[in-house]
Amino acid sequence: MKSKNLLLSLICLVSLTAFAQEKESNPFSFKWDNGFKLKSADDNFQLKFGGRIMVDHAFLSQNETLDDVYGQLLTTSATEFRRTRIFLSGLLYKNIEFILDLGFESGEVAFKDVYLGIRDIPVVGTIRVGNLKEPLRFESLTGSKYITFMERAVLNDFSPTRNNGILLLNDFLKDRLSVQAGLFRNAGGNGNDLMANDGYVFTGRLTGLPIKTDNQLLHVGLGYSFRKPGLNQYRISARPEAHLSNKKYIDTELIENVKNLNMVNFEGVFATGPLSFQTEYLRTALKGDTNYNFSSYYGLVSYFLTGEQKVYKSSYKGFDRVKPKNNFTGKEGGLGAWEVALRYSNSDLNSKDIYGGEQASITLGLNWYLNPATRIMFNYVNADIKNAGNVNVFQARFQIDF
Repeated sequence: MKSKNLLLSLICLVSLTAFAQEKESNPFSFKWDNGFKLKSADDNFQLKFGGRIMVDHAFLSQNETLDDVYGQLLTTSATEFRRTRIFLSGLLYKNIEFILDLGFESGEVAFKDVYLGIRDIPVVGTIRVGNLKEPLRFESLTGSKYITFMERAVLNDFSPTRNNGILLLNDFLKDRLSVQAGLFRNAGGNGNDLMANDGYVFTGRLTGLPIKTDNQLLHVGLGYSFRKPGLNQYRISARPEAHLSNKKYIDTELIENVKNLNMVNFEGVFATGPLSFQTEYLRTALKGDTNYNFSSYYGLVSYFLTGEQKVYKSSYKGFDRVKPKNNFTGKEGGLGAWEVALRYSNSDLNSKDIYGGEQASITLGLNWYLNPATRIMFNYVNADIKNAGNVNVFQARFQIDF
């Protein structure tokens, strides 16, 4: 905890010192732009701070066959603060960037994005060092504030979203072609190594935008990750795409003597006006005493009933904030933005003598964007566990972020 406070104090001190030195000759403007932003007149210095609160409620039920196999649910209704986070980010002398993003879920402090970066390096582009997202899976790279459903598809459970390391990223051909590559260590919730070991991760990604206009978008990508577990262990387990479920119906259990893992991920996104499609396929090849293969995929479609459309930010950040055409303003009128969505996902954790199970899920979603910073989400999830039974989840989220 002391190291986290020290890092936060150091970043604030460096930022405020730079701002103070420039204040007299370079005045700053302070404004609200879906977050609080401080910016110098010459754009050399920027500071932004904000956060997010997500409160979830869920009602769950499973059939008798699942009761027999996995035991009864501990509770059929639950609530939680899914995410409570604050962040501070900034830009110094136009090309030195930083972010300190902290989560406070479950009464503990955890590092999210915490890194320093240098922009506009010739040929290389941008270098970032710290705790950051591996360039793998479009849905993982899209911030939790902007994903279509309350929870990401199961393929995001095949490996951690973030790790501690160094990342290089660059865009070419007027941002139509993007490349990211990074070398990482397996890190815990505080951004440090899980323990002293020789494990490491290399992850790279190549994406392209064959179509990008004001009303249409086609994004395609290929990601690859080579992973050497420091403890020579690997495990995949997943909830039925509902974080409030206390059951993980599919689980490989702990696999020992793992030499390495090779992950390949294919991704595609197409959007035309208020209609969008998104799909990904992930395959994991495990090399050890016995070689195994596990796979997962999903496809989703969404449509804005009120005419808005998905906002594509970048290859590495995925989708961005939706701004309703007419904010909901109570008695003054305005409907906000309304989005309906459907997703099908499948994960197969059976391979040779490992019977981790196979899960197929259908999720229906309804999202109400009251304004750019406030969203209410409703999801119905039906997860079928092959040869075991099915579970139904009704869940809702109340979200504010800035």
